Amino acid sequence: MESKANRTLVKSAPELWELASDLARMEAWMGGLVGSERPVAVEVTDSEAERVLAWRCAASGSYARIAIELAESGFGTSVQITAQHSRPDPAAAEATLEDLLDELGSPERRP
Repeated sequence: MESKANRTLVKSAPELWELASDLARMEAWMGGLVGSERPVAVEVTDSEAERVLAWRCAASGSYARIAIELAESGFGTSVQITAQHSRPDPAAAEATLEDLLDELGSPERRP
């Protein structure tokens, strides 16, 4: 099954890339997509700096993939997320993608 979400965020592509390419975040987002409360190991399958990032679930017996596309858009960056998954409830997967967008768009606390 495929789920999609998109939003224009008021952050630059480099800022979003720094957040999205963090391995711990990718594993946590994959956990959410597959319905796990714990992070799930991932393998990056596509990476074009500040433009495209895709990763898949590395656990045997599970198939899930997340791809993020970034594009400059007016006063921010357009973020498109596409996920392939086997969750029986597509609404849960779509909620996970919306949470991912919320996290990317939230202000970062700096020390």
